[in-house]
Amino acid sequence: MFPRPIEKSTQAVQISYKIFLPIALFIWLLPLLAIVMTSIRPAADINSGNVFGWPSDFQVIANYTAVFTQSAALTYLKNSFFITVPTMIVSVSLACLAGYALAIYKFKAALPLFFIFVAGNFVPYQILMVPVRDLSVRTGLYDTVTGLVLFHSAFQTGFCTLFMRNFIKALPFDLIESARIEGVGEFKIFWYLVLPLVRPAIAALAVLIFTFVWNDFFWATVLTQGEASKPITAGVRALNGQFVNNWHLVSAASLLAAIPPVAMFFLMQKHFIAGLTLGAVK
Repeated sequence: MFPRPIEKSTQAVQISYKIFLPIALFIWLLPLLAIVMTSIRPAADINSGNVFGWPSDFQVIANYTAVFTQSAALTYLKNSFFITVPTMIVSVSLACLAGYALAIYKFKAALPLFFIFVAGNFVPYQILMVPVRDLSVRTGLYDTVTGLVLFHSAFQTGFCTLFMRNFIKALPFDLIESARIEGVGEFKIFWYLVLPLVRPAIAALAVLIFTFVWNDFFWATVLTQGEASKPITAGVRALNGQFVNNWHLVSAASLLAAIPPVAMFFLMQKHFIAGLTLGAVK
């Protein structure tokens, strides 16, 4: 039923595995390597067709400096943080509350409500583009950081609630009952008993939501127009002009935009892995 460990395979299989694994890894990393090489080559190489060859000159400092001098990259990065961090806090907080209610309280609408949260994750967000944009225009939230925070929070809360409800549901209900018998209030049970037990799950969810929102390009393009409210994912397009495509600068800006989510993953790696495996072994 499960794959047999490679250590228990034949010698030929192990040798083949050691040979083909680096090759597969190189092929998987090839697009990233191409972006890195493009970000440090001069524009003349790209214009002359030297896209995948060795750069004629290494312009690391010049290209990465030009990202900030030829575009409002600092504003884009600031907007990305102002959009991502509040969205992460709001979504995870609401999910903890809703997940606790759906997992602990016994009422008739609990299961239908949970199904609504689950069904919302399967709605293609492309079909919501026109109504969401019209709603943002009517409410004055179009082309604002606040609008992106509110809409991202609304879209991510369903997935977060599904995530947190399942983790809280796996907790021993006897702990909740024992606290209630001792006269502990519901909010204190939630705050001092449940949240510490699901802290790894909260950390894993925070990393996921941070990555999802930070890397969003669709809603950043649909709900913004001016440069003042664009996040970095949509702002890198400003490096391309009407007649000139500065792909070396776009590649450099894309790598800079990828640093925060990668850094957060490595900082929270232990909690992230613990959150994903929480409840796997009883």
